[in-house]
Amino acid sequence: MAQTQMALDSLDFDATVALATKVAPHVDILEIGTPCIKHNGIKLLETLRAKFPKNKILVDLKTMDAGFYEAEPFYKAGADICTVLGTADLGTIKGVIDVANKYGKKAQVDLINVADKKARTQEVAKLGAHIIGVHTGLDQQAAGQTPFNDLSMVSGLGLGLEISVAGGVKAATTQQVKDAGATIIVAGAAIYGAADPAAAAAEITSIAHGGASAGGAKKFLPWIIGAIVLVVLFVVLGGKKAEEATTDAAPAAEVTAPADAAPADAAPAATEEAAPAAQ
Repeated sequence: MAQTQMALDSLDFDATVALATKVAPHVDILEIGTPCIKHNGIKLLETLRAKFPKNKILVDLKTMDAGFYEAEPFYKAGADICTVLGTADLGTIKGVIDVANKYGKKAQVDLINVADKKARTQEVAKLGAHIIGVHTGLDQQAAGQTPFNDLSMVSGLGLGLEISVAGGVKAATTQQVKDAGATIIVAGAAIYGAADPAAAAAEITSIAHGGASAGGAKKFLPWIIGAIVLVVLFVVLGGKKAEEATTDAAPAAEVTAPADAAPADAAPAATEEAAPAAQ
């Protein structure tokens, strides 16, 4: 089973809280996106932590320097996960990992724009990173890039880390991402851009948790209907054959009845013949 994460990217404080209220029951992790946390600050984290105690909260700090010092206030305020850039110095990355361990939380290393993703993943795994973030940014998505190749590579290393995937994921691709090894599936526009964000979040989570999308179920609908029709025909035709067999057997019973009565008819004749002899 994979977890789902909803990216809250709006700069509007109230709009962010309102959206979180709609989707929180349908996702595992609420993410305060980088523009959102920069604009609204730690107060937004405190508000979401108080309102949604059952959800994990990720703060997408994308820390590049002073890892321990920058991340600690957010862990104190209730963050479960903070991110640090994979392009940062290893000392910076270690700082975020250390402070995460101090508070019993997790550090996620974001591989966005890392040149040698394989080498950096192996390095941060040795430092004790909890989550690797395979991240195709908005500008990279606009250029046609996807996270699938990087996801396959990181998953194939078999390092035992959690793997988060972000970058254009939607209901139609959730199963593919999950099958490729993602343990955390991040969706943003696919949820907040939907006509019904709660329903969109619920569908993605259903797939991530092991169910099937509504679209996937529809694909099997013709087969289900066909199977039902066959069962009905089998029952109806089977009933008709049983009825015909009963009808065909009835005349046979009528024919045998006179044969059974024959000895009774013959009895008086025998009696009449015996009577004169007795006289």
